[in-house]
Amino acid sequence: MDNYDIAERLSLLSKLMDIHGENSFKSKSYSSAAFAIEKLPQQIALLPHEKIFQVRGIGESVGKKVVEILEDGELKVLKEFIANTPSGVLEMMNIKGLGPKKINVLWKEMKIDSIEELQKACEENRVAGKKGFGEKTQQNILLSIQFQQQSAGKYLYKKVEAFADAFTAKLKDKFQGEKIEITGEFRRQLEIIESLEWVTTVSTEDLKNYLVNDQVRLVADRDGMLVLSAEETIFLRFHIVTEKEFYKKLFETSCSEEFLNEWSTNNKEFDSTSEEKIFSASQFNYIPPFLRESKTILSKSRQNYFDQIVQTSDIKGLIHSHSNWSDGSYTIEEMANELINLGFEYLVISDHSKAAYYANGLTEQRIREQHRYIDDLNKKLAPFKIFKSIECDILTDGSLDYENKILSSFDLVITSVHSNLDMEEEKAMKRLIGAITNPYTTILGHMTGRLLLRRKGYPVDHKTVIDACVDHNVVIEINANPSRLDMDWRWIEYAMEKGLTLSINPDAHTTEEFHNVKYGVLVAQKGGLLKSKNLSSYSLHEFEEYLQRIKKLKGIN
Repeated sequence: MDNYDIAERLSLLSKLMDIHGENSFKSKSYSSAAFAIEKLPQQIALLPHEKIFQVRGIGESVGKKVVEILEDGELKVLKEFIANTPSGVLEMMNIKGLGPKKINVLWKEMKIDSIEELQKACEENRVAGKKGFGEKTQQNILLSIQFQQQSAGKYLYKKVEAFADAFTAKLKDKFQGEKIEITGEFRRQLEIIESLEWVTTVSTEDLKNYLVNDQVRLVADRDGMLVLSAEETIFLRFHIVTEKEFYKKLFETSCSEEFLNEWSTNNKEFDSTSEEKIFSASQFNYIPPFLRESKTILSKSRQNYFDQIVQTSDIKGLIHSHSNWSDGSYTIEEMANELINLGFEYLVISDHSKAAYYANGLTEQRIREQHRYIDDLNKKLAPFKIFKSIECDILTDGSLDYENKILSSFDLVITSVHSNLDMEEEKAMKRLIGAITNPYTTILGHMTGRLLLRRKGYPVDHKTVIDACVDHNVVIEINANPSRLDMDWRWIEYAMEKGLTLSINPDAHTTEEFHNVKYGVLVAQKGGLLKSKNLSSYSLHEFEEYLQRIKKLKGIN
């Protein structure tokens, strides 16, 4: 059990205590301890139990709870709070704008213990009048509930990836000699998956006999389509075809509706032996499934082979990573050594800025200390190089979190919005344009602040932002965190038409999250991003030259 597991339990206990109206001083001690444990440089599980009580932020009472978690794998008092909390109240913890104390008011004072009752109360304007709420909070609660309802039954690509790959392999092993390929949204590399689909020559009866049991139920079996479902899991759809129909169905189920309609208008015949031949028979170059979205890609495919689209293997450096100087889990040296082992050429360390106090953001003094530390590491680890960067908060007025004198000490600056995310478009654009026009901004981070299936991004005018970045020589990040994938891939084509450089960045807080870059590449491929237009594909030498050139263009070298 690692520090994050322990901290998560203590944090949840703190929130539930507040929801139940328990002693606020006591609940605060658990949340403070959770924060302290997350920031520890060593794993608390490896400490002798008597040493746990000496950790700053952990007293006698909390220390006993930590020992209980380590010894029993659970926390008795937490289980009791969960058992005594209605499931609907627990669900309220996922509603944007509802903290524990507000949930306490809804539950204890207004007797609301389900999402449905909360939605009804908001629609009847009964929540706005309560102290601490108001019209805006009530409206935000309604919007958050609607967003959750729209997200029900949907999954992040990463969440289903391991199952999809393993299940496909299992089917192929069981039904050797039959054709089985995954298709649909997963094959098209969509960031959100509503169902997993396969095209197969395995018979309906054989599939049912193999898959349907007490845990997996039959949903539908008609017209060559078999649909299965297990409780609280994604739908599994099987397109049952003959061998002659296999590639035609695989093609049809690997396209968006727009793409397929355009194709079907002009191409009636299908070669049955491969997808490649389906395209070549109609004088098109092969279009990978991830590009089969817009109808305009068809005209482009007559001249293009799509062989220059970015691949995971093209990424040469890790840009946008957090160390234990802020809210990351590893030292900069540990991160660098891991990247050296993985064959990367450089690391851009971009810890949080001082406004992100909750993430242990860096003061000016700590920046100077970190830079000296990086200088020493670069001597030790050469030819691998660590670049000095910061993820600098964009403040509410569009200014940045440090004076220019401090910003000038970095090799590059990533600017991002982390606070006051509930904005109208006008306010959001003022902040973004303010950052973009600051000559020290090198990269604009996670443009809309979205968290897929959890939080809508603030509204922005993508074209205006892209145009401004072109004008001011600012790169736009494709944040590769599977929950962000922001900037949205649907704007990549426009960005490339304007000549903008993008950058696939992992936003890594652990060395394990270095591998998130893969998910950024998957969505970048959907937008047709070329290797040459992705900053993190630059070699160390190319990256250094780029930074020098941009600083010269901006007059800050």
